[in-house]
Amino acid sequence: MYKKDDAGALAFREAWVDAGGTEETDEPAEIFFVVNHGAVGHLSTSKEVTVETLEEAEAMLVAFAEQCAEDGYAVLAREDQTLVVAQFALKNDRVSDRDKHLAFRVKESLTSHLAWRGSGVLEKMEFTAAGHGLGKLNVYIVAPDPARAVANIKVCIREEKLDFTKLTVATGPIEDPSALRAKHSPTGTTIFSL
Repeated sequence: MYKKDDAGALAFREAWVDAGGTEETDEPAEIFFVVNHGAVGHLSTSKEVTVETLEEAEAMLVAFAEQCAEDGYAVLAREDQTLVVAQFALKNDRVSDRDKHLAFRVKESLTSHLAWRGSGVLEKMEFTAAGHGLGKLNVYIVAPDPARAVANIKVCIREEKLDFTKLTVATGPIEDPSALRAKHSPTGTTIFSL
């Protein structure tokens, strides 16, 4: 859920129930109610509370949603957000094991990085041909604040050493991918194509 503060900055709040790990044991799994919040684009703050039952945790989720609505937070509709595409230039239009490994690492890194900053949700990834025997990896992200998402993507890719020099990031309307314009590219151009 999102809300603009008095200065126009976007803030977010989210909550979930963590019902324990994946290990099979005879002991019941611990149940946690987790609240995560902060300014969009900045590392958020989380707090978790141990609860006795799933019913108690679900009641806390309902109370959380009610409190957020009372405080002016709301779920952003898809059409009220922006499409952000992180694109990596590839050496070949045939997908190699190296390209698959890059896609796996990008998905893992960006999903976590963006989520903990309220900057966006990775929606899908695809490999496409780029002409002249070259390829592209396109990573589609739905973001509430495109400028923050672009900045967070650049930081994440640079920190994770994931071919930053091959990265182009574009933004545009959710419903019109043909209107995407580059906000970061190795050449400095605003021209962008999927």
